[in-house]
Amino acid sequence: MHPPRTPAGTEAVLAAELRTVRPALLSPYAVELPGARAAVLTRLWRGLVHEPLPWITRREPSGHDGLVLRLADGRRLHGPAPDAYATAATVREVELDGTAYRHPAALMTALGLPHGHAFAVELGHSVASLALSRANQPAMSSPFTSWGWEQRVVDGHPFHPNCRSRPGFSVAEQLAYAPEHRAEVELGLVAVPEAACLVGGKWPYREAGRVLIPVHPWQARHVLKDERAVGEGVAGESLAAHPLMSLRTLALPDGPHVKTALSARLTSSVRDISVYSIESAAAVSAFMEAMAGRLDGMLHITRTLGAVTANTPDLAAVLRESPDVYAGAGERVVPVAALASTVLPQSPAWLAEFSRIALAVGLRLLDLGVALEAHGQNLLVVLSPAGAPLRLVYRDLADIRISPARLARHGIPAPDLSGRIVTDDESVLRSKLFGSLVAGALAATAGSATALSEALSAAVRDLPRTPDLAALLEEPLPAKALTTMRLSPERPGDIWARLPNPLIGP
Repeated sequence: MHPPRTPAGTEAVLAAELRTVRPALLSPYAVELPGARAAVLTRLWRGLVHEPLPWITRREPSGHDGLVLRLADGRRLHGPAPDAYATAATVREVELDGTAYRHPAALMTALGLPHGHAFAVELGHSVASLALSRANQPAMSSPFTSWGWEQRVVDGHPFHPNCRSRPGFSVAEQLAYAPEHRAEVELGLVAVPEAACLVGGKWPYREAGRVLIPVHPWQARHVLKDERAVGEGVAGESLAAHPLMSLRTLALPDGPHVKTALSARLTSSVRDISVYSIESAAAVSAFMEAMAGRLDGMLHITRTLGAVTANTPDLAAVLRESPDVYAGAGERVVPVAALASTVLPQSPAWLAEFSRIALAVGLRLLDLGVALEAHGQNLLVVLSPAGAPLRLVYRDLADIRISPARLARHGIPAPDLSGRIVTDDESVLRSKLFGSLVAGALAATAGSATALSEALSAAVRDLPRTPDLAALLEEPLPAKALTTMRLSPERPGDIWARLPNPLIGP
């Protein structure tokens, strides 16, 4: 999909490609467009209302359940007062100086902000791709594997306006590679001389002095261009795999998951696999396996089995355990992001118990010295045959934070690591956990501030009263300022919003 000049143009470009590659989806796609616009507009309006955007000078109530945002240039944005934790699409239009906008990309274009044009293009992609994702869904059934549950996550990130933005992906590529479209992906194996690679752990794919690196077909076509120019050529083999929520990580038929380099901007940033992450992968995995052993069996870590890079972020891969290895007889492992789309019962009591388990694990680890990035993609829950939450599984250790000072207080030796993964900054540690787990995974599962408040209130009653819990109970809740970050490319790293704390009340 090439960037057109208008939101309608983006949708028309996708429709034109769809007419060629999958004409049967044209009618369902058109039906889904209005709902997709509202879903993305709801996420965008949430960001405008709650994030620290410098060009918004004041926010004030207006009428019955309305809100006015006053802009630095004198203009006024008017829309509903949103629930910061709602996941339903509730915003159908927003007014800018009396002109109503129903499309998020059109609103962003009208605002005329620095970096707003590029963001508007991404919003247009998000709407069109979300409509395509919704249009191509079969009747619901209960999967047998964690990757099957992942493919049930149709709408993407519950709070990011770029929930389904996939610039650079044609319609055919989305249908072939995106998890919600349920296709198998053939990963090529690029052969690189062993001397030219950095290998960690036990890497299983080798032949005659060469290392075979799994490569996503999108990466091969758009980034590597001609794979034969890399190393000594492409092996004559491939791996058929099931794409997971992150798109670049896939489940292999024999069980393990492989994280590939996929240098595409999906939601917030262009992802890659750094050489540093390959160097540290084995040490981080062993350290976290030992830390999980301190939690009485309530947390499993999917171990890193091997990692390899051809000393470039564009050609690298990580192999790790499947979460399914931690399921007992009759149990299921479900990514938290998929809970809202399951056919399993989720009563207030269920949500409270799940929240209690998640907070107990997260806060205990934080007290010991590790902050998990426990959002709905990294965090999975093991369910009993009856659907009760039993324990947790965590995967993808690249973005955790480790505090040597906290570890030392508990007599735990710090791993020999450096870089951004290591910090003793209390605000960074708490924001990492609370922003991902509470404002992310638990909020999205609850679906509203009221449901989240009830679940958290029940969950914290019996938790140890640590300084971290006190901060969770008494301070505004940190959440990544996802819209602000997309409009601030000159500011590297995370930017944080402070949301109303559901445990404090109005």
